[in-house]
Amino acid sequence: MTVGRRLALAWRLARRELRGGLSGFRVFLASLALGVAAIAAVGTLSAAVIGGLQADARALLGGDLEIQLSQRSPDAAETAWLRGQATQVSEVIEMRAMARAGDARALVELKAVDGAYPLVGRIEVDPSQPLSESLSEVLAERDGTWGAVAEAGLLAKLGVAVGDRVRLGETEVEVRGAIAREPDRVTNVISFGPRLMVAAGALADTGLMQPGSLYRHNTRVLLPPGGEPGPWAAAAREAFPAAGWQIRDASAAAPGVRRFVDRLGMFLTFAGLSALLVGGLGVANAVRHYLAGKSETIATLKCLGAPGALIVDVYLIQVLMLAAGGILAGLILGAGLPLAALALLEGRLPIPVAVGLYPAPLLTAAAMGLLTALTFAIWPLGRARNVPAAGLFRGAVADGHGRPRLGYVLAALASAAALAALTVASAYNPGFAAWFVLGSVATLAILRLAAHLLMALAARLPRPRRAALRLAVTGLHRPDAPTPSVVVSLGAGLTVLVAIALIDSNTRAQIGERLPESVPAFFFIDIPAGQGEAFDATVAAVPGVGAVERVPSLRGRIVAIAGVPVDRAPVAADAAWAVRGDRALTYSGKAPPDADFVAGRWWPEDYAGPPLLSLDAGLAAGFGVDLGDTITLNVLGREITAEIASLRQIDWHAVPFDFAMILSPAGLAGAPHSDIAAVYAPEEAEAALERAVTDRFASVSAIRTREALSAVTDLLDRIAWAIRAAAALTLAAGALVLAGAVAADRRSRTFEAVVFKVLGATRGRIAGTYLVEYGVLGMVTAAIAAGLGTAVGWAVSVWVMDFAWSVRWDIVAFTVAICVALTLAVGFAGTWRILGQKAAPHLRNE
Repeated sequence: MTVGRRLALAWRLARRELRGGLSGFRVFLASLALGVAAIAAVGTLSAAVIGGLQADARALLGGDLEIQLSQRSPDAAETAWLRGQATQVSEVIEMRAMARAGDARALVELKAVDGAYPLVGRIEVDPSQPLSESLSEVLAERDGTWGAVAEAGLLAKLGVAVGDRVRLGETEVEVRGAIAREPDRVTNVISFGPRLMVAAGALADTGLMQPGSLYRHNTRVLLPPGGEPGPWAAAAREAFPAAGWQIRDASAAAPGVRRFVDRLGMFLTFAGLSALLVGGLGVANAVRHYLAGKSETIATLKCLGAPGALIVDVYLIQVLMLAAGGILAGLILGAGLPLAALALLEGRLPIPVAVGLYPAPLLTAAAMGLLTALTFAIWPLGRARNVPAAGLFRGAVADGHGRPRLGYVLAALASAAALAALTVASAYNPGFAAWFVLGSVATLAILRLAAHLLMALAARLPRPRRAALRLAVTGLHRPDAPTPSVVVSLGAGLTVLVAIALIDSNTRAQIGERLPESVPAFFFIDIPAGQGEAFDATVAAVPGVGAVERVPSLRGRIVAIAGVPVDRAPVAADAAWAVRGDRALTYSGKAPPDADFVAGRWWPEDYAGPPLLSLDAGLAAGFGVDLGDTITLNVLGREITAEIASLRQIDWHAVPFDFAMILSPAGLAGAPHSDIAAVYAPEEAEAALERAVTDRFASVSAIRTREALSAVTDLLDRIAWAIRAAAALTLAAGALVLAGAVAADRRSRTFEAVVFKVLGATRGRIAGTYLVEYGVLGMVTAAIAAGLGTAVGWAVSVWVMDFAWSVRWDIVAFTVAICVALTLAVGFAGTWRILGQKAAPHLRNE
């Protein structure tokens, strides 16, 4: 028979068999659809968010390029160069400040803009009017008062409306509109206050711009036609190498959001790939179960002279046809639900989202689904070909032993390799995807080995006296035992479930559970350097206030590590945050009171030599530096090279009042700066403390610790919802796979039950035997998967999410209990129907 005739015949036979319905393939369809839906949903969500960011990149940045400076504005020469190299320029100053209306206080993200703002995009204000008119000082009907526009949240917090006045520093501004849309608002995921926008000229009247005040000056530029951001930025750095400019183009318009999306996307990809992996095990069980039910048909075809290749073709065609249905259902679900959710939330999301259908992630999900179906189906199909007709009449297709011919082994390996390659190539982080593939292979190998060890141990155990227990132990290692399929199928799903549960607990622990009992009530910033003692006295006069810690505060950017420019230095991923922009730093003659020194020692209090630096030990490890190496900082346009004199261990999760970099005082002598203070106070004293400080010091801003932590908690809650959804998906996939594993064992279970009944066993005793067997299987599998899941949870939390790690054994125990209960429930449900069948028909058939 030629290949063409064989395939045509196989196609006819496959179609005719499928007319009988999908019995035996429901788990196959559901498992594959769930996995494909997960991959498609993750890809669609990520593409929608990233597509929105890319579409609005210039508007989010405010131009073609942005030049950012900390605590200073460009000098005359720098300004002249910037304006000479651009077609249009806009200058924006951003800082935190306190807005007051009566007794109400609110920390705001203050933004002072010039007449050219915005260069790209459009700001929308309610009531609708040009921004220049909203912010203008000279309006006859307004008595020459500066105008302002604010977000609706600020108006509600202060209890004011459009037309009311708000005190800002040493002056008052009139709120002339509510900001409905600010084109460049999204630059970070977390914001600690609502927006208040004023004209650049109004900032001088507020008195907030004191020497050493913490602010950022952003110069946005539009390039001449044909101008390229890369060469322009290189020319700017060459013209002013010591300026300390941080230059960004549109590709880095919203780095905080992009990093957040990438990190969350990596985790969701982990959950989606895990669901696909667990679904693949469901595919293998379903194919094995289906072939077991078709044993008589296969035997008949073989007896009639059908070659083994024809039989494989028939059922491979059926697998591919049904896989196409499962993949299509998964694509519809994976694309439809995210798009529906994004469409409903459009306009209420803090980031731009491009709602639409994205072919690339859907095609990737479809290809992964197809390769998964082939990878897990080829092995049982190839094994069925080699069993002789006589063995098939005895139901040997369901036997989990035996190896297919070399060609099928190679085909399965090739399909698995293609799936692994596609997983790595299509991932946002190929390195993470490669580790996932290796971890998956290792997990399946460990579970398979554990199943064989369990069977070997059960075979060597002494024979228990109780019949039910003896039969249960025998059932673990008997020929055709379900032990390998249950341990691997259930263990893989439970491993992911334990990992996700632990990731969820660590996400919550970042803010709530790892906080110390006592944290500062406020952080006060922009305290004028010469008014520190007056500030201390004001705070001390408020009843109930506890400790006050006040230190100098500056901003600086790391420009070289051990003499190597920072863009070429080998910085580890967990330390990259410290070199992305400017960082807070301070100087001190005395060591911090609770400093945990890892290496080196503090300098003498009267030290006046070359600059020395005390560095966080974690950053030192990430930078690859040690005592005696140097760090070069750009502070206010001046480069300072300091030698590392000591390393300190800092627990950043405990909200310490500490700095990653502390310099010797002489290193920053004469640099304008302000102070920052941490004040401890009970909750009932917070309002009085905030009022006392902000009334006396107009330039000082108060950051409530509770509100700051609440902003971070809201972000983590959003991540937690994604984690819980992934856990629910994994639980559903695990239940499906377990049901498929039990169903694949149904034929042998039926024969066993019939024999037991003939020998006089009651239905209850047989059920008890099976429950003991599945209980042992569930507990052993749970113990193994708990260890594997803990390891996976640690890896994802520490390497992917960049969270601190702690194990919640109660969560592990609870998840394990769910596993055992699920195993017993599914196992009992799968065998109870078998126990109700009469013995006579089965004995006649055998």
